[in-house]
Amino acid sequence: MAQTNTIRILDGSTFVVSEDTGDIEATPSEPTGLFSLDTRFLSKWVLTVNGERLTALSYDDLQYYEARFFLVPGMATHYIDAKLSVVRERTVGGSFHEQLTILNHDEKAVDLEVRMDAGSDFADLFQVKDEIVHKKGEIYSEAEPDRLRLGYRRGNFTRETIITSSKPARYDRDGFAYSIHLEPNEQWVAEIDVRTYALGLGGRDLRMGLRAHGGERVALEHDLREWVANAPKVNAECEHVQRTYRRSLVDLAALRFSPLSLGGATLPAAGLPWFMTMFGRDSILTCLQVLPFAPALSSTTLRILASLQGTRFDDFRDEDPGRILHEMRYGETAAFEEQPHSPYYGTADATPLFVVLLDEYEKWTGDVALVKELERECRAALSWIDDHADLVGNGYIWYERRNTDTGLENQCWKDSWDSLSYRDGRLPGYPRATCELQGYAYDAKIRAARLAREFWQDPAYAEQLEREAAELKERFNRDWWVEDGEYYALALDPEGRPLDVLSSNIGHLLWSGIVDPARAEKVAQHLVGPRLFSGWGVRTLAEGEVRYNPIGYHNGTIWPFDNSFIAWGLRRYGFAEEAATIADGILAAAQYFDGRLPEAFGGYPRELTKFPVEYPTACSPQAWSTGTPMLLLRTMLGLEPHEGHLGVEPRLPVGMGRIEVLDIPGRWGRVDAFARGRLDLHQLAA
Repeated sequence: MAQTNTIRILDGSTFVVSEDTGDIEATPSEPTGLFSLDTRFLSKWVLTVNGERLTALSYDDLQYYEARFFLVPGMATHYIDAKLSVVRERTVGGSFHEQLTILNHDEKAVDLEVRMDAGSDFADLFQVKDEIVHKKGEIYSEAEPDRLRLGYRRGNFTRETIITSSKPARYDRDGFAYSIHLEPNEQWVAEIDVRTYALGLGGRDLRMGLRAHGGERVALEHDLREWVANAPKVNAECEHVQRTYRRSLVDLAALRFSPLSLGGATLPAAGLPWFMTMFGRDSILTCLQVLPFAPALSSTTLRILASLQGTRFDDFRDEDPGRILHEMRYGETAAFEEQPHSPYYGTADATPLFVVLLDEYEKWTGDVALVKELERECRAALSWIDDHADLVGNGYIWYERRNTDTGLENQCWKDSWDSLSYRDGRLPGYPRATCELQGYAYDAKIRAARLAREFWQDPAYAEQLEREAAELKERFNRDWWVEDGEYYALALDPEGRPLDVLSSNIGHLLWSGIVDPARAEKVAQHLVGPRLFSGWGVRTLAEGEVRYNPIGYHNGTIWPFDNSFIAWGLRRYGFAEEAATIADGILAAAQYFDGRLPEAFGGYPRELTKFPVEYPTACSPQAWSTGTPMLLLRTMLGLEPHEGHLGVEPRLPVGMGRIEVLDIPGRWGRVDAFARGRLDLHQLAA
């Protein structure tokens, strides 16, 4: 984003990004404004008093869904002896509500002309991201006696913004105004309501569940209190751990997204500003991270992804039978098939991860009914791995987009154009097979074998899956091992040649269980060695590789979510000390982001920068970064479901002190877990 002094509030897929004065003056390329359902419903929202813009004294982002701005008229040099103050208090909760308060501190009465310029370009979020200015439909503005109606129409695709006020206002096509008289020490308050309306191509009303504006804040406050009360409590001697958990819990509440077909049930949206919608991979991985803390998100995610599972071959959407979607959008470009996201299936990892989540969810919750309910979809996902993902015919998951115009080129989590390379820096051709995809496929088959044997009453299928998994593991350890580096290749090219760079992906292999135990120690050493580990976390690409760049999106930055799964993988293979080292670095970095871990941050060595360097365009909050502290708590405490009980095997970083996680939900009811870290030298001396 171009501006650094932006204030963000959100509620699911509806969010507002403004200046620190509360004003919005969006450009075609900036994600500022009021957005909902992938459309910008306000691109201009500028307040003036007697023709003057206002200056911010301070602002409070009170909760994720509300903010308050304290302002005075005039430029910064003119407000030393201000006689007026202005307070803008706004809430977003499906729609947008702003309370405007003006206070007269003068000993004399004043007459004021207060105006709000309002407008909308109704830009699709993809048009903002791609800096597309031209709109193909008609933008209109209609001033009515009691409201301002802003709208966009393209065929029967319609979006409208309707603005009303509790105080009488004069509406025109560009905004609305008030003429007010204030006696000394008098205040004036107006309640401004902004409603968003959306009709799809078939005339279907796509409005989210809007609350009446009087009950918006009350409902949001109640929902947040209930969300926090139902989650486990974390007490920690290290205050930043406790603060980070609390921030993550609240951010996760903010990112809950209710798909139109689920009637209020929620799953995590991927991240603000670009990804406030359903993503297969992101939602699944976030659910895995937060399963000990918010298990209900998993059942919703599994059901909605199952309901939208691929059923046919569609090159435009990269859809296959059994494939789990990548992304679902509701904006103009998706509606008119200028983008394939309605939904789009171009990801190679969400399908095996769907099976992984179903099994892990059952282990924690004992929800056998859901396992039986989704048997058909789970079998279809496993069939996709074998029947449609093996594009080369050698038993691995490969990907290559069929939609060569608007489909994704890289269909793994490192989806930027230059994220996969050989040691000499060259980029491979297509199709491509990344190493973690094979790990996910292995894990999916092992887990599905358990489901088939225990719940689907199909031992023959279970034996088949276990046999296939064993063959995959043997084949993978033969084909992907880089002998001269003693690590696994990042990927294979179409000819089967390895992309022989050292990357963070090897940590996902540990998590999946596909790593030969004889090679696990060497993999662990790489993950906490100086080429990959910066002191803050594991880099996406190792220092010394040709394409390494500490602020390259997938070529040297540190992704908190990536590190959380690496730590989980290290614990799986018994490397508790190394897992604790990674957890300690990421949680220490969180302090510098006020407890809100961003999508990614710079991979510079810790001794060089002394603080983690921000990545300039990182999403924040982002779902799987929000889930990271919760998974790190799980790995540090060694929380694992085992035969209907919760196992606890803690290994905390040195100097971490005591951690308590209370009321952990699961098939066992609710239990508590405690751990104490070893003392560091300073603590011993004291």
